[in-house]
Amino acid sequence: MAVHKLYLIRHAVAEERGIAWPDDSKRPLTDDGIERMRKAARGLVRLGVALDVVMTSPFVRTRQTAEIVASAFEDRPSIVSVESLTPNGSFQAFLEDLDKQSKRGCVAIVGHEPDLGEMAARLGGLRQALEFKKGAMCRIDVKTIPPASAGVIRWFMTTTILGAIRKP
Repeated sequence: MAVHKLYLIRHAVAEERGIAWPDDSKRPLTDDGIERMRKAARGLVRLGVALDVVMTSPFVRTRQTAEIVASAFEDRPSIVSVESLTPNGSFQAFLEDLDKQSKRGCVAIVGHEPDLGEMAARLGGLRQALEFKKGAMCRIDVKTIPPASAGVIRWFMTTTILGAIRKP
């Protein structure tokens, strides 16, 4: 039976909340965040990851992260913006959006904390949420989309680890 690989990705380092960014949805990535995510995305490629589609929250920082990840691949995956990945989006709405990608084998999901950590726990059958640092990524394998049972967490890495991966 084929397995679906889900890559959960927290957005990279973004500008601080505050007076400069009164609308949280418009906060962009910092230059450092962009560079670290580029290196991490190259690490994904070196690991042999292939992506069919990247689902992302419509917020600026997640959309930028999705674009950086997608651009690292020779066969560039499409990017799909979904409201269910905005902060405080519902897990059920996310599953409905994920169901639209059921024919895809490898799906990246770019979102926000703490929602992403809770989503990883639910998808991986854990009792406690995982803590995603900015730019962290996690691979969870599931048998079906939407998952009918708990998936298997294959790995969970920070941008520093992914960025340090070199070609063998």
